[in-house]
Amino acid sequence: MTEKGQRWVPYEETLAQPTDPGVVRRILAYSEDLMCVENRFETGAEGKLHSHPHTQITYVLEGEFAFTIDGETRLVRKGDTLLKEDGVVHGCVCLKAGALLDIFTPMRKDFV
Repeated sequence: MTEKGQRWVPYEETLAQPTDPGVVRRILAYSEDLMCVENRFETGAEGKLHSHPHTQITYVLEGEFAFTIDGETRLVRKGDTLLKEDGVVHGCVCLKAGALLDIFTPMRKDFV
């Protein structure tokens, strides 16, 4: 499992953690102020609508998602980037199996 402040984080040494049905999270490198997380989704899996006191940027690594941010839903694909500021309600439905790279500031203490 990845530790806070770990400089080198080999992917094969990260822990795949099932979160919701069809969703697997891997915590990558992180510090107190910043966290990088990969989420892999099966087709049809959901990231339920939620909010948190962190700013989050999501980069679509692969796949296709219907993403809702603050009541607005858009289709996003590989290469697209999304910004979710503190407290904004957001979530997604995976339309084509894929992966998201999430960056949080500060780190998500509830993930570790």
